[in-house]
Amino acid sequence: MTQHIDRRSFVRTVSAAGAGLAIASARILHAAEAPSQRIIIGVMGMGGRGTSLAETFASLPGVQVKYVCDPDKDRAAKAAAAVEKSSKGSSSPEPIQDFRRILDDRDVTALTIAACNHWHGPGTILGCAAGKHVYVEKPASHNAREGELMVEAARRHNRVVQLGTQRRSWPGVIAAIEKVREGAIGKVLFSRGWYNNSRGSIGRGEPASPPANLDYTLWQGPAPDRPFRTNILHYNWHWFWHWGNGELGNNGIHALDLCRWGLGVDYPRKVTSGGGRYHFDDDQETPDTQVVTFDFGDKFITWEGRSCNPIGFENAGFGVSFYGDKGMLTLDGGGYRILDLKGKEVAKVAGEGGDRIHLQNFIDCIRSGQKPNADIEHGHKSTLLCHLGNIAHRTGHVITCDPKNGRIVNDKDAELLWSREYRPGWEPKV
Repeated sequence: MTQHIDRRSFVRTVSAAGAGLAIASARILHAAEAPSQRIIIGVMGMGGRGTSLAETFASLPGVQVKYVCDPDKDRAAKAAAAVEKSSKGSSSPEPIQDFRRILDDRDVTALTIAACNHWHGPGTILGCAAGKHVYVEKPASHNAREGELMVEAARRHNRVVQLGTQRRSWPGVIAAIEKVREGAIGKVLFSRGWYNNSRGSIGRGEPASPPANLDYTLWQGPAPDRPFRTNILHYNWHWFWHWGNGELGNNGIHALDLCRWGLGVDYPRKVTSGGGRYHFDDDQETPDTQVVTFDFGDKFITWEGRSCNPIGFENAGFGVSFYGDKGMLTLDGGGYRILDLKGKEVAKVAGEGGDRIHLQNFIDCIRSGQKPNADIEHGHKSTLLCHLGNIAHRTGHVITCDPKNGRIVNDKDAELLWSREYRPGWEPKV
């Protein structure tokens, strides 16, 4: 196993394979033409989310999970056992530490990325270049520039890239968005999203040696090296800007994707953010209380995140509402309900949720060549709202954007946060 990650070495390895990628691409294109072709999956990042995705993929007809990958070899081994058990032996994945094994395997059709946020963009770009279709968890990217490159990579290599915003595939949610857009609650100019939780303190980390079961260099990947500390893994990385995007990127993306979809908007004109880390004095860099506003000129979105108070709007810890001049529609799990202007409930529709229907859509699109429900272009636009909200928070001032492409206008401090530094040789390129 290669311990030191080097993108140029990876490219040389691929080149040395001669016609390997061409053969792989031909096989994948054939799979898109033949619905009976078995889809071979490699999953990267074996926390609870990655293991759940691997188990669900393994349960789909004509799909095999060949690899489960994690820099923590214990987590990879545990996930392999779980997938084999849940699939009753139809998938017996090999546990590996280095995701490049997935890219090098010409039989693998698709890469699933459930690793940390700093891997989402680089992993997707490398996956597309290696001829793999990609299912990547939310948020689409660690920073705005990566999102732009992900869209470019998907189009250049003609790959299906689906974001893990699974509500885009839920029938009840699709019906709700149609109701909003067809005028069921009148003219809609405003939408609100929110997320609430009861997260505790992450404390103060101490310098330490990484656990023996963890390849920490591999875990950091394209991110510049930072010394290991005791309160980073396996979840608290979310709350450090070096690897994560805070609650806005962690859960806000789900709400903002629906707000943007329902209002039919793409890029905002102005973005503001208020809030901070108030509840605990610890190492967390990202806010535990945040309110972000997005002004699209003629329509408006707000998102509120409170990580230390579980009580949300509409008696829900997570939600999205749309407000029209004839009433309100609130997404309720996999369904929705509509209230008139007097607060009377006039419609309530239930709907299924979960991951299965969204993962099946990804598999179907690999076979058909169609764009998936949460195509990476949609995913980038929605994730960009999270990035802009965090940039407004970190700079402490209003962000002005070009409504044609979402890029920041005349703001040097904010523009510095559009991208990031990378480990030498690992700058994502298309």
